[in-house]
Amino acid sequence: MKKTIILASLAILTIFGVMSFRTLKYLFSDKELSANKPSSVTAKGSFYDYSLKSLDGKETINFSRYKGKKVVVLNTASKCGYTPQYADWQAFHKKYGDKIVVIGIPANNFRAQEPGSNEEIATFCEKNYGVTFQMLEKISVVGEDQHPLYQWLSKKDLNGWNDNAPSWNFCKYVINEKGELTNFFASKVTPDNEEFKKAVGL
Repeated sequence: MKKTIILASLAILTIFGVMSFRTLKYLFSDKELSANKPSSVTAKGSFYDYSLKSLDGKETINFSRYKGKKVVVLNTASKCGYTPQYADWQAFHKKYGDKIVVIGIPANNFRAQEPGSNEEIATFCEKNYGVTFQMLEKISVVGEDQHPLYQWLSKKDLNGWNDNAPSWNFCKYVINEKGELTNFFASKVTPDNEEFKKAVGL
């Protein structure tokens, strides 16, 4: 019995050992991480300077098409504890999509929870959650191969104020009608969160 407990403890320590301190801090924190844009900042460029291909690869989505609307950008994954949020954001899109754009961007950066191809991800989203909001091609949202869009979203010297990169799947960035980054929300935040609703003007 004692030997079993020791082995189990070692196994747990091994698992924790391969997880980053940042990940552990995030997973066990009860605080909802959020950040808001200060009243005066100077950014290099805007959200409208970037583009990505659609998930089906049929077109390039230039973000300048969203001028005059608020945008919520999510880094998504199909095998995550937060994956059911697809349903929340689809309902939000159905209700407010005429004035608030929801964009899902698949990424495999966190515990390899989005291993599929763009085609497989599209099938999963449609079959399981009936997703009709804009889904884009899979990219890297952190790390050495971080996509330029996420460099702009998560580097203060580019966006003017925010240094929060995605800490896990389903982090949210809010863009205003002028293409400025205004808010960051962590994975746990859903569309019914009061601070989020305030950020998008609801």
